[in-house]
Amino acid sequence: MTTSETQQLVSSSFDRTVLPNGLRILTSTFRHTNAVSIIFLFGAGSRYETPKLAGASHLFEHMLFKGTPERPTPRQISEVVEGVGGTINAFTDREVTGYWCRLAQPHYREGIDLLSDMTLNSLFRDEDIAKEKQVVYEEIRASFDSPAARSSMLLDELLWPDQPMGRDIAGSVESVGAISRDLMIEYLETQYVGSNLVIAVAGNIEHADVVNQISEQLGGLPDGVILPMFPYEEKAFTKRVALEHRPTEQAHLAIGLTGMANTDPDRHALSIMSVILGETMSSRLFEEVREQRGLAYDIHSGTHYYSDCGALIVESGIDPARVDEAIPVILNELAKMRDGVTEAEWKQALELTKGRMMLRMEESRAVSSFLGIQELLRNNVESVDEIIAKVAAVTREDIKRAANRVIKSENLVLSIVGPFDDASHFEDMLKFD
Repeated sequence: MTTSETQQLVSSSFDRTVLPNGLRILTSTFRHTNAVSIIFLFGAGSRYETPKLAGASHLFEHMLFKGTPERPTPRQISEVVEGVGGTINAFTDREVTGYWCRLAQPHYREGIDLLSDMTLNSLFRDEDIAKEKQVVYEEIRASFDSPAARSSMLLDELLWPDQPMGRDIAGSVESVGAISRDLMIEYLETQYVGSNLVIAVAGNIEHADVVNQISEQLGGLPDGVILPMFPYEEKAFTKRVALEHRPTEQAHLAIGLTGMANTDPDRHALSIMSVILGETMSSRLFEEVREQRGLAYDIHSGTHYYSDCGALIVESGIDPARVDEAIPVILNELAKMRDGVTEAEWKQALELTKGRMMLRMEESRAVSSFLGIQELLRNNVESVDEIIAKVAAVTREDIKRAANRVIKSENLVLSIVGPFDDASHFEDMLKFD
């Protein structure tokens, strides 16, 4: 017997059904669109991997596109969706792996059928594994060739030393090369099971129709003992600055501060603070670093929230000759956030955040991801109205408190990719006055 419930999602509703094998199905029905978005989300990602398995989740994601008995080639898989004008893709993150497609309404059942087939029946042929490893190697090498991507990778290693949180999601050429087919099948049998799968569908659909189809196709997906993700370990930073010498025209830098988990009561206040700090062309960092001083073309801040940890990050590309000028300016703007924000900044940031969320929910793919990721990672779905109410309740004092919790010298790390050799020079700058 399945269990079902209906909850409110802004002006529409979402329905939730749990199959006997633990598989959760969430749908949101809205009639004004001809698009339907489907996402299959698994509790799998780099935080579930030992060093020996580093990159396994990402390689696994690639392998599901290589063929099934019914569709034995990658082309036959992609044509199911692309042949009717749709889009199909996948992603691997630290805490979740997702497979999604977006189709015109008359074809959405074909999308569910395809993703179900890929989940149940992927072949994992030895020759495909060997070939796809070469593809992943090139993906890894491409990220190393990007100075901006490389500075971000180095920052993760600083923020979360010697643990899966700080490891590149794709692993390394060496770790991926050592992953065997037997290890991949074992991973399939632990992570790709009923209670570790959430399917979310949004668009002009009926919940009962979606549940019936998924029940027929995936009701027999076995359940199992799921490997838990490795928890965040709070450790003293092994180093504060990561410097990689490159003869680049720009120095690519990333400043990071350990932040908050996705359940922290202050997370909305920290997000509002980041908007004011550096997420718009009227933000403090953009105004001071770009407009007033001409130090950068692009500078931005952002927050990242995970199950038990998080980060506040500032990234920019700077003329190497002006990095010594830029870093203190950026740190000063961070430090000033601890003194609070103006009423005008606060009001504008609240409206911007609420507006962003409402506009995002106009698109079916955003709605399916919004529902599915909350369900998978938190076993609870907050409606857009509930989140907007929490954002609206953030006060200036809340923002000041969140800033003072996070913006501390002991939380601060810096990564730089550029034409420099002496990391100790930058370590001396890493403090708030």
